[in-house]
Amino acid sequence: MGWWARQVTPRLVELGADEPAMLALRRRACAGLRGRVVELGFGSGVNAAVYPPEVTEVIAIEPSEVAWKHSERRRAISAAPVRRGGLDGQRLDLPANHVDAVLSSLTLCTIPDPVQALSEAHRVLRPGGTLHFLEHGIAPDAGVRRWQRRLEPLQKQVFDGCHLMRPIDELIEASGLAIESIDRAYGPVPAPMRPWAFVYLGRARKT
Repeated sequence: MGWWARQVTPRLVELGADEPAMLALRRRACAGLRGRVVELGFGSGVNAAVYPPEVTEVIAIEPSEVAWKHSERRRAISAAPVRRGGLDGQRLDLPANHVDAVLSSLTLCTIPDPVQALSEAHRVLRPGGTLHFLEHGIAPDAGVRRWQRRLEPLQKQVFDGCHLMRPIDELIEASGLAIESIDRAYGPVPAPMRPWAFVYLGRARKT
């Protein structure tokens, strides 16, 4: 991880992360969370503002020291206690069947091996536990996909490996989790921003 990825990318990711339309999507993704929750890619802690009151503990997985430092204020006022539980979502230092839910928001685009991360989510979830997700990924429209393909190499350089073309629903299903609900739609952005804004929002369950 070079200087740009360590120092610049976390600050770029934070821009607009809590603007009203984005926060509304985060609130929808967090709805129904309860008990002990693992949050993959905790970042600067924006989701802490919309955790439901039924959440009793959050185990934050976050590799960036800059993002973790920036999350201090949000962690301090979170209704649920937050502790850092590791740096790598692909290898969770947690027992099997340990948590009630896993939350992933705008994280699977960047994790090098998202199938491995989702398999780890499956492992640590108790039977009946849920994955809540808000992710961007490959768009359904051929014209937008062409732009995603053109832009992805630069995107990966600027945003520390962020992919534009990952099929989020297929990756979740490959992990053994069963999708219960999913909305697929462009976020509330101008048309030129669509390569970055096809959103997958939903919930999957460990059966």
